Amino acid sequence: MKKHYTQQPRRRRIGIAIGSSVGIVALVGTLAGCAPAVAEAPVASDASVAIGLRLEPTNLDIAHTSGIALDQVLIDNVYEGLLTRTDDGNVDDLIAESHTVSDDGLVYTFAIRDGIVFHDGSELTVDDVVWSLSQVKDDETFSAHPEFASVESIAADGSNVVITLTQPNSSLLWSIAGRAGIVFDEQATNDLETTSNGTGPFSLVEWKQGDSITLERNDDYWGDTALVGEVVFQYFTDSSAEVNAVLAGDLDIATGIDANLVTQLEGNDDYDIVAGKTTDKFTLAFNNAKAPFTDIRVRQAIRQAIDNDALIAAVNGAGYNISGPIPDGDPGYEDLTAVDAYDPEAAKALLAEAGVSDLKLDLTIASFYGTTLTDVLTTQLADVGITLTVKPVEFATWLEDVYTNHDYDLSIVDHAESRDFQNWANPDYYFGYDNADVQALFAESQTALTPEDAAAKLQEAAKLVASDAPAEWLLVTKSNTAVAKGVTGFPADFTSARLNITDLAVK
Repeated sequence: MKKHYTQQPRRRRIGIAIGSSVGIVALVGTLAGCAPAVAEAPVASDASVAIGLRLEPTNLDIAHTSGIALDQVLIDNVYEGLLTRTDDGNVDDLIAESHTVSDDGLVYTFAIRDGIVFHDGSELTVDDVVWSLSQVKDDETFSAHPEFASVESIAADGSNVVITLTQPNSSLLWSIAGRAGIVFDEQATNDLETTSNGTGPFSLVEWKQGDSITLERNDDYWGDTALVGEVVFQYFTDSSAEVNAVLAGDLDIATGIDANLVTQLEGNDDYDIVAGKTTDKFTLAFNNAKAPFTDIRVRQAIRQAIDNDALIAAVNGAGYNISGPIPDGDPGYEDLTAVDAYDPEAAKALLAEAGVSDLKLDLTIASFYGTTLTDVLTTQLADVGITLTVKPVEFATWLEDVYTNHDYDLSIVDHAESRDFQNWANPDYYFGYDNADVQALFAESQTALTPEDAAAKLQEAAKLVASDAPAEWLLVTKSNTAVAKGVTGFPADFTSARLNITDLAVK
């Protein structure tokens, strides 16, 4: 039976900010010649925490449905994999108690933990692991299927699972720490689109489509139990509505706050504004498979017509320019801002050389992104003779028209996933970008035996992509999160990609 938790008034529940009180105690202890005070460990409670998010999934089927919105809420919280991703960009064991890799990079052995149960009470077995991974390998409808292209076999060996490859894959562990490594119950019959049956510290108890997703603490969790009783993810399609919810005290945490609205929350005694890193690459994608984008001169002209610094200023400085497909922090990053840099006169010349005049283009964009970037782009492109018509649509429509059917001219998308260069090496992706040299370099990066060799190949490939101008990388954003004082353990970085809330606590 579902438990119900009542959210207490913030001033009674939250109290004094933990960071401030610890700092004072530590200073007094030092002055008195005593040992510095140690921060008090968070205590578990039945508190309900309300978290504001911007992007809602279209359904809950993380096995078959693309979109970062599912990873954000479900991975590590509801579903777990053999491995997990750490804050410093590495991987760590999770359902796997340990793992080893052979010297030739072809055999991966995972020792599976005992005592893990699914939310329905059934025991997780080695057979469940083999079955789950085999689904990814063999079923083309699984969203992580391409990441197992080099997997030859998956087999149980006692309490171990052994993955054998046809060739080395430098990204395999990273992939297994994502969707590819999620373990499902082979015997489960629940509808993945509307329900879940994972092994995580929270179970999914309610999804109100268009409104919220509610998770409840899993008291039978095999690891450290969650420190709050309930988490309610509330979805906002409008930035102002999310900020208003914070000001009204309806949210404990608000993620992805529009940089131009942060000033409304500054000086609020009930919240701290936390700045964080992201790999959110706001990308102006060109449909490379159709005219006029089949002409590199048109693509380069659009890039040179865009002033990235003006775009960054429009979002209150909450971003930086990379002008390439790999963000700072990902393997293979290099500053490529000199490639097709802002030069409107050169853009006009390229369009004239291509025999293009009075160019009219549609820009299809999910409506929740707002108009800040599109307003600036419309003006900048008009300055070089390109008329831009902005077509805001619902995200489900964007998925159908742009992502699936490739029916678009231009589109802006926040590609929030880290290490997602494979999209530029996939001619079937919605970009429609097809460069055999890039594909070969990416393949070589995947078979590299050292991270350094892999990064070098990615860097070389990224230069080729940038010089081909298949898109314009508008900016990589910085995140702003409002956190109620007294709420601890919420991740500051990469909040649009993964939200591990196991350590979330309320004082």
